[in-house]
Amino acid sequence: MGDSSLHFQETGWEELRKEARKIEGDLDVKLSSYAKLASRFTHSTSGSSRSWKSMEMEIQSLLEKLLDINDAMSRCAASAAPTTSINQKLARHRDILHEFTQVSVFAFMFNTLLYQPDNLVN
Repeated sequence: MGDSSLHFQETGWEELRKEARKIEGDLDVKLSSYAKLASRFTHSTSGSSRSWKSMEMEIQSLLEKLLDINDAMSRCAASAAPTTSINQKLARHRDILHEFTQVSVFAFMFNTLLYQPDNLVN
């Protein structure tokens, strides 16, 4: 029974890591697209504002999914005897989530301040 449980935990861990890497890749693409969209506009228009808000919502949704997966990976690691390798991988995924969160918060704030006419100072 112990070997079966260990195999299940390893399989679960690998599936979670696979999903985390997929979402990390998706976030990278979305943030790059967001930056390109922002660079195309010098002034806010209703169409561009809707595009930004839509993309911001997609990015936020991916960040939430990645947070959930990181939490599940932590629980999976805690239920097994975590090795140094697992701890390092888990720490790296947490770092990536933190970096994406910081970049997205900065980008959202920057675009809000830069492209909202009410916020511009003459």
